[in-house]
Amino acid sequence: MYKISHMTAADHALVTAAVADAEQHTSGEIVTIVNDLSDHYEDVRMAWASAVAFIALATYATFPDFYMSLINGLLGGWGHEYTTGEFTALLLTAVALKWIGTWFILKWIPLRLALTPKAIKLARVRRRAISLFKVGTESKTLGRTGILLYLSMKEHRAEIVADEAIASKVAPEVWGDAMVALLNHVKAGNPGAGVAAAVAQMGVVLAEHFPKGSENPNELPDRLIEL
Repeated sequence: MYKISHMTAADHALVTAAVADAEQHTSGEIVTIVNDLSDHYEDVRMAWASAVAFIALATYATFPDFYMSLINGLLGGWGHEYTTGEFTALLLTAVALKWIGTWFILKWIPLRLALTPKAIKLARVRRRAISLFKVGTESKTLGRTGILLYLSMKEHRAEIVADEAIASKVAPEVWGDAMVALLNHVKAGNPGAGVAAAVAQMGVVLAEHFPKGSENPNELPDRLIEL
């Protein structure tokens, strides 16, 4: 196993500079995290394998004569009267092969993601973002003004999760411009520029609601964190 990096050294420098610049005008603390994949969706893989196996079972049971003629054809055309036990064994073997085949095919992550409903991907990315926020950002600043920008590359999804003081003053939809700026650049193949642009937009909002005070220590890292 090896870590997949979507960001160049220049991207890291660009984002770090954007965070430092944004925090010059606000007491808010911006944390940026980029992840390759938020979840492996093993349950989705199992669900698809089970669904294919169930459909196969229903099809075999509905058209037994057709499939038995295929089996006899593969055996050289020799007819054979199968006992109930033999027929059941053939049926279960065929269904098991369907399940295993689908399970192996869905080891390919791009296909697994394509077959994962959008709502599930949104929920998993959000869950991962909140989990990382709770570990590294929540209540880590004196004024509870930490905010996380999280980008999950393979799902093409992003989340902004804010600490208590920010969430109480800024509605989630206010971060819309930041999200649009981020995703437009990501779609164009420039994730570093996207994160930097989003940080700049977030800085504008934070400066309006949480202007920089006389004492404002840098409590959270400015650097881009790549998982």
